[in-house]
This record gives sequence, structure tokens and C-alpha cells, in this order.
Amino acid sequence: METDYSRIKQLHHLIETKTATKLSGPYKVGVDLGTADVVLVVTDNEGNPVAGSMRWASVVRDGLVVDFRGATSIVEELKDEVEQLIGVKLEKGATAVPPGTVGRNALACGHVIAGAGIEPVSQVDEPVAAAKALNIDHGIVVDIGGGTTGIAVLKNGDLAFTADEPTGGTHISLVLSGAYNIPFAEAEHMKRDESQHRKIMPVIFPVVEKMATIVKDMLAGHREYHDYPVYVVGGTAYLQDFETHFSKAFGRRVHVPPHPLLVTPLGIAMFG
Repeated sequence: METDYSRIKQLHHLIETKTATKLSGPYKVGVDLGTADVVLVVTDNEGNPVAGSMRWASVVRDGLVVDFRGATSIVEELKDEVEQLIGVKLEKGATAVPPGTVGRNALACGHVIAGAGIEPVSQVDEPVAAAKALNIDHGIVVDIGGGTTGIAVLKNGDLAFTADEPTGGTHISLVLSGAYNIPFAEAEHMKRDESQHRKIMPVIFPVVEKMATIVKDMLAGHREYHDYPVYVVGGTAYLQDFETHFSKAFGRRVHVPPHPLLVTPLGIAMFG
């Protein structure tokens, strides 16, 4: 099964232009509560993007909802925006969490979207959602979130292995904050500014290297996955030359899809 990026590109276009495609028939909804952003996506019954909206926000930390009211308010806003675009009321949807999230922490995302008027119908591990969006039947998906790096290994269409460890985009911002003696919020903006990427990469390379090492260690006892293709998603993968540096530290080539921040949100919706 070939990796297909067309849906991701379409979703990016819809969000950037604040437009929607014509919706006829059943639809699916996914809400991704990330550490740095919140994204709501609607697809048709076949998983093709219909509309989407996002906000930069800090309502989640290391996979945990730390600002329940703020998160709920943002999801309500995104829900209203998308409903106006497609002319349909959004009633049910899916969420996702880092692998290994359990108990009340795992339930929190569902409570957030329920508070915003969307009945939670399913919850999936983030890298598994990304694999769904990439149409991967056989391979490894690395999802770098704000606080964690998670992986999902797909074998013949089935989930064979999943794991999650601390270290993510937040750690890059912390390094930038310390290196340039600037507030964390300013470091976050610097990280998102493509014109700064070439300058900051030598500073943050040790964090990228650590992420690659984490993934390498996760797979160390699984030599049967050694030749599986590796895809890296999440906002951190936007960094210029990230693919090259991560591949070098990992020891073999990895692939970064276009618009890697939107891969997991699209996959969540496809589970909705």
C-alpha cells in the first residue's frame, strides 16, 4: 500500500483558505489536543478532508490537559467555525492521546470535546492515527508531540508495537529559551519562524539527536522491523533540514510528509 499525501495537502489547503468541500452523506470528526495547538478536522465517510480549523494554544502538557476550560473553549470555537463552513452540526467525534496514557488522563480529552458539545465516540494512540492518515500498511510512524515522542509499528495493516517516551517540541523551545535568554513563549515563536531555522538548528540539534536515539532504543529489541520505512510527523518535523539531521542520528533514512503537523489530526478524524 503506497503512502498517499494528497489528503494531507488537501486538508492544509482547506485550513489555510478557510474553505470547505461539498459534504454529502455521513461525515467523521477528529479533535487533536496538542501541546502547542488544537486542530479540528472533518472528513467524509471515506476519510477525505471536508474542512478543518486550528488554534495555537498551550492547554495540554506532556499529553495531559492542564487547562480544561481553555481547551473546551477553543474546541467550541473551532466547532462553530467548521459548522458554519459546512452547514452541518457536529455531534460526534474522536480524540487521541500519546501511547500508554491511562486512567483519568486518557479520559480527559474525551471530556474536553464532550464539554464543547461533541460526543466522544473513540480514542486512539496518536501515532496510530498518523499511520491511518498516511495509509500505511507496513512501516513505522514516529509522532513527535510537545512533550513526548511516540511510535507505532504497523505490520500487514495491524498494530504490532507502540511506545512513548518524554522529549518533544517543548524541550526544543526550552533549549532555545536558555540559549538565547528569551521567554519560553518567544522561543516557541522562534521555533515556528522558518527564517530562523538555519540559525537555530545547531543549537537544538542535540534534542533532535535525542529524539532519534529514543526511537532507535525503542526498536533495539525488534530487529524484525529494521527494514521498515520510517515516517516522522508532528510540528517539530517542520524544522528546516529536520529530516536530514534526524536520519543521520537515527542511522537510516526517515521520511517527513508535507505538513507534518496535520497528519495526526487527519488520522484522528478518520477514526471518528
